[in-house]
Amino acid sequence: MPLISPALRALIIKELLTIFRDPRTRLVLIVPPIAQLLVFSFAATLELSHARLAVWNRDTGIWSHNWVERVAHAGFVDSVRPLYSEQDLHHVIDRREVLGVLVIPANASRDAAAGRQVHIQLILDGRRANAGAILMGYLNTMLGRYAAENGTTVAMDDIAPLRQWFNPNLIYRWFVVPGVGGILVTFITMLLTALSIARERELGTFDQLLVSPCTPLEIIIAKIVPALVVGTILGTLMAGVAFAVFRVPFTGSLAGLLVSLELYILSVVGFGLMISAVSSTQQQAMLGTFTFVVPSVLMSGFATPVENMPPFLQWLSNVIPLKYYLVVLQGSFLKDLPASVIWENDWPMLLIALTTLTAATLFVRGRLQ
Repeated sequence: MPLISPALRALIIKELLTIFRDPRTRLVLIVPPIAQLLVFSFAATLELSHARLAVWNRDTGIWSHNWVERVAHAGFVDSVRPLYSEQDLHHVIDRREVLGVLVIPANASRDAAAGRQVHIQLILDGRRANAGAILMGYLNTMLGRYAAENGTTVAMDDIAPLRQWFNPNLIYRWFVVPGVGGILVTFITMLLTALSIARERELGTFDQLLVSPCTPLEIIIAKIVPALVVGTILGTLMAGVAFAVFRVPFTGSLAGLLVSLELYILSVVGFGLMISAVSSTQQQAMLGTFTFVVPSVLMSGFATPVENMPPFLQWLSNVIPLKYYLVVLQGSFLKDLPASVIWENDWPMLLIALTTLTAATLFVRGRLQ
């Protein structure tokens, strides 16, 4: 007896042809992944570059001169504008001409030569708080290293050179690009399954499923397989792009990552089928998909740590499969996760998949009967 009945095989082929022959579906499969990859990888970054600064150097000694030169030649600094009065300082900040102003007192070099603490003031444009905080961190690190090289102390806390594990140069794309793969798999697989039954109902072919020789379980499997195939291809492709194009090192187990990817897709597909079962139109299915995906990304730990959330949201994040998949995905690239850690994140996804697929089966079966 064949593992797949002829009726189920025909229904799976029909679902795949529906996906790839529909121009709107092909557009959904191509445009959002490319757009999100470009936006997250290039636009959404916590790195600071091309910062414009100003310096009001009231000191004429060699210590302050060398410090200003070092700042001017930093990789994240686009230009350094000299100021000569407090009026100039207010002018450049008010007109947003610079992100920050370094104010060096008149006795800076003399204090450094005498071994006294040097006080340097940094004035930031508070209207750009995030960029200002990053700039302060960069300059604080530079000042600490410069003071250590010259045997002086500064008013800011001295920061010794640190070694960052798993991402030594703190390259932001090494963190964000693998995570984008998980978000894209979430969006595409959920959208495909959410639109599947809603499309049948909207086009008037849903009644044909009721009189087909396929059982309700076979119809559900036929809806799952295309999303599983497309999600696997997309997840593998995104991992390849991260490694080959963005040069993110892959140090983990490819087999472990693929197993986690399949479990993750199955857990997401269950949510998509439930949305599709309760949606009467494709527009409702798309709205339900976005309603689920956006909170999932926010509570997954991709952008903000889960530990910083209120206790209720921390508890709710335990049922978000993206939270577990991101641990495996990012860890496989940068950390070489051991099999035990992969399993610690796989079994919650397996449990979520069993729960959501069972619920989706009951939802869809109720619609078919």
